[in-house]
Amino acid sequence: MDFQGLRVFVAVAELGSFSQAGERLFLTQPAVSKRVAALEGELGARLLDRIGRQVRLTEAGAALLPRARHLLAELEDMQRSLHNLAGRVAGPLAMATSHHVGLHRLPPVLKAFSRAFPEVRLDIRFLSSEGACREVERGALELGVVTLPPASLPGLQGEPLWEDRLQFVVGRDHPLAQVAEPTLEQLLAFPAVLPSAATYTRKILQQALDARGLRPAVGMTSNYLETLKMLAVTGLGWALLPETLLDGDLVVLTLPELQLSRHLGLVTHERRTLSNAARAMLETCRRHAQVPGGDGRTR
Repeated sequence: MDFQGLRVFVAVAELGSFSQAGERLFLTQPAVSKRVAALEGELGARLLDRIGRQVRLTEAGAALLPRARHLLAELEDMQRSLHNLAGRVAGPLAMATSHHVGLHRLPPVLKAFSRAFPEVRLDIRFLSSEGACREVERGALELGVVTLPPASLPGLQGEPLWEDRLQFVVGRDHPLAQVAEPTLEQLLAFPAVLPSAATYTRKILQQALDARGLRPAVGMTSNYLETLKMLAVTGLGWALLPETLLDGDLVVLTLPELQLSRHLGLVTHERRTLSNAARAMLETCRRHAQVPGGDGRTR
């Protein structure tokens, strides 16, 4: 079996593009096409159809895709196990982080890691925390540094590193900005700007409100916290934001009856053998989470 051909096929199937698959695998587009054609010849079946600019799986391709992912995961796990015997920290490390965690927690981690382990080739994907967990679960990535889910996910291990306190905020011109301690009912009388209902942060809020039989009136949604901050500053609604985003353009609302926080940390697959590079990244994250002061401090 041509494992490189399988790897190319999976990349094309996931990205829906021969050219993007080539960029991911550092191959030219003709080389990608040649690999796929060779695999189709070996298997005696057409796997992909090109319809205009669209690339679609054939019936045979759809049947092969999950098995190809499984075979590649097994191969990579075997390679990691053998490589780990040497104790060398080198080679590729595919991981994910969310935009917020990547901007506000990871810079000192990545700086220290790249200095300590220059032979590691980092492949960092910026995904939603939910998307990162899915990619780790299916074996496409070794680890994620993300917002942890409020409930454990089957097959995944979550390790909290940072507590991210969340604050209810409004713009300075919002009617609630002049209220010393608004009640929850007063807050919910106004529209909110929040992440989508599928996000972990929104679920944390909704679980707290469900326990009180309450529901927010959501005016707009965005999964980018910086966008929600802008919407709140301009007066389009109240928002729930981590303290790392607060500044003088926002007014923090004191709601003693509802104190919320989320945890940021590490996500790995419970059955996956981690590479030396991945284990070194985990330890680097843990060390920086314990440093008092600086961008990586525990809050």
